[in-house]
Amino acid sequence: MQTKCFESTAIDAIVDLLQKGGVVAFPTDTVYGLGVIYGDTKALAALKQAKGRPDHKPIPVMIASLDQLYELAEVSEAARKLADAFMPGGLTLILKKRACVADVFTNGCATIAIRMSEDPFVQSLIQKCQKPLLVSSANRSDEPTGVNASQVMAQLDGRIDAIVMGEAHGTIASTIVDVSGESVTIVRQGVIEEAAIAAVLHTKEEERQ
Repeated sequence: MQTKCFESTAIDAIVDLLQKGGVVAFPTDTVYGLGVIYGDTKALAALKQAKGRPDHKPIPVMIASLDQLYELAEVSEAARKLADAFMPGGLTLILKKRACVADVFTNGCATIAIRMSEDPFVQSLIQKCQKPLLVSSANRSDEPTGVNASQVMAQLDGRIDAIVMGEAHGTIASTIVDVSGESVTIVRQGVIEEAAIAAVLHTKEEERQ
């Protein structure tokens, strides 16, 4: 497979490739992402193969609007507060998935991980695709996450359909917070610190004190 290189200005060609099931790497507001269009099982399998990702590990969903969050997941009060505060941004929420989300896209899990990038190109890409994207970090499993095109190509050249040239706006991945149950758990510390999350989750009673 020859990995094509695109500039971000070629967004229509990138959208067309994604809609046809292509696996594409692109810079985000955190690190480089590796994405396929949501709803395409063959594209999802190709993404996992490119990364060498264990099949039991689901791929997060990247959205372009909070409307898509509510369409895909059951949003608790805690999740709503965090989404309002940090989406778009460096936050990934793990939530209970809605019945409309097929098990194949969550590896049979009852939960779904969702993020909304604040990068204008990524938001435009998802909007033009008219569907969310399934997006993982752009690297081989257990290898360092790429933050620029050359780092990504060093690992994935010949394994993916295309890469959008550029550099990610950060070097640290998103913070992952599990809000699928009664308690809130930070699964991975990333760009958003624990103190900022705790501050948002103050109850109304605490705020009145």
